[in-house]
Amino acid sequence: MKELGLGLLLVGLVSLVLPFVGMKFMFLSWIEQWGETTAWLIRGGVTLLGLALWLAFRNRGEA
Repeated sequence: MKELGLGLLLVGLVSLVLPFVGMKFMFLSWIEQWGETTAWLIRGGVTLLGLALWLAFRNRGEA
């Protein structure tokens, strides 16, 4: 779960930055169909979910 959280966090952060440089992820382009505000909410949600998962599971499995 820690790795999934880190992956979502990184994808979310990159997807938040890319629109400012005129680019976007091809696999996230479907969120633009629902409007700009909804797209930003989904990007933020993915980022926050990734952060929450990473923080919740970062110390598990270590001895």
